[in-house]
Amino acid sequence: MTLLDFLVLGVYLVGVAALGLRLGGRQSSANDYFLASGRLPWWAVSLSVVATETSSLTVISIPAVAYGGTMTFFQLTIGYVLGRTLVAIYLLPRFMTGSLKTAYGFLGDRFGPGARSAASVTFMATRLLADGVRLFAAAIPVRVILLSAGWDVGYPLIIGVISAVTVVYTVFGGLRAVVWMDVVQLFLYLGGAVATLFLLLADAPDGWARTVTDAGKFDWFEVGSGVAAVLTGPYTLVTAAIGGAVFSVASHGTDQLIVQRLLACRSLADSRRALVASGVLVMAQFALFLLIGSLLWIHYDGASLAELGLSRGDEIYPRYIIEGLPPGISGLFLAGIVAAAMSTLSSSLSALASATVFDFVRKDEGAASELRISRWTTLAWGVVFVVFANLFRDQRNPVVELGLSIASFTYGGLLGTFLLGLWNRRASGTDAIAALVTSVAVMVAVIFGTWYSADAGWVFHFRPDPETIAAMGLRPLAWPWYTAVGASVTLAVGSLLALRHR
Repeated sequence: MTLLDFLVLGVYLVGVAALGLRLGGRQSSANDYFLASGRLPWWAVSLSVVATETSSLTVISIPAVAYGGTMTFFQLTIGYVLGRTLVAIYLLPRFMTGSLKTAYGFLGDRFGPGARSAASVTFMATRLLADGVRLFAAAIPVRVILLSAGWDVGYPLIIGVISAVTVVYTVFGGLRAVVWMDVVQLFLYLGGAVATLFLLLADAPDGWARTVTDAGKFDWFEVGSGVAAVLTGPYTLVTAAIGGAVFSVASHGTDQLIVQRLLACRSLADSRRALVASGVLVMAQFALFLLIGSLLWIHYDGASLAELGLSRGDEIYPRYIIEGLPPGISGLFLAGIVAAAMSTLSSSLSALASATVFDFVRKDEGAASELRISRWTTLAWGVVFVVFANLFRDQRNPVVELGLSIASFTYGGLLGTFLLGLWNRRASGTDAIAALVTSVAVMVAVIFGTWYSADAGWVFHFRPDPETIAAMGLRPLAWPWYTAVGASVTLAVGSLLALRHR
């Protein structure tokens, strides 16, 4: 890292705050602040959706997947596109009625305020834990790179700077600023990735593609043999297509983080374009980062992590940023990592504040008062995120694992509650809340305690230690199935309870 790299990063941090404030313009009401009065172009919303779901973990982890394995992670994008298409066809018409302000307003209309509040609180807990961890994770490569330059900067300061800049343009610019800055930040981190790709290609020896293919690392699809392989293999074709589709329906049809943007489009047709196009863009983005991982494998001659002195695959890409990128480009890519974190954080702040104001405050106090409450609520969530992200400074804390997989506990319950409202006319608000709570409890048992062994079949062993897992040959249920299991439990419990009513 050189002075030029730090200059690039500094210019980015100052520029993003100024540009965000300018692009946000002036707001006149909570509806304008949180939904841009439904006037955003579909292509900007589509790019914003992609930037929002791309955290710094995505940027550094997907290349690590390809470096240590194959390209089969790409199969998940098939399910992602299919799931978004289903949301566009079946759920978006329910949301784009002109009266809904959050995804959970639908549950309020169908089941009453209790179910709406329960779903909204579930969403808040999910976003706070998952994105709080992502904010901390963004600080890890930044600190590693700064240490390589002799700057021992602590996590609290890094998290504080990233959060402060993000909070400034989110509080004053509202969703309009968030979306337009997402577009800028997407081009920034993708620009760094494309620059890395060309540098790796220029450095790659002749016949590198044949070398990668012969090593089996260019395998894009894996069918899987047998039911057990499909249920425990996260990247088999059936698991990726079906499990990934159900996960995508939940993440893009029941999460206010995404639904808020779709509600800000000008029409139902525009929302559909934005959502389906985002799936295609994610597919291209995954292919880009996977290809970078394969080229890194060529660059380091297929060396193992131990041979490179690394402890985790996630460290391989930051290492190349430090060693292999020329001055200026390293700073650009570091800014790209920060940009991915800021995009996720700003989106979470806006979504959490909108859910708080529309699902809980719900007071008609006039446009100026609503706008003031909305901004203070956004600022309060920003403070909560800074405090929460600093709780994860001990990377050995098992809560980190919980935070990274928290959506697996709740997405199925949220999706099942929506489907219960759509498909079962008997179900009441009490039925929906009981089914949601039951689903979360069941998913704790499934995620922490359900394993498959070739000798014993499916067994229940709550959080076994690594030695037990190795000795018994235990494999967990593949994570793409978690949402499908949670949604099925919610539907089953809610439908059984609904039999009490006419």
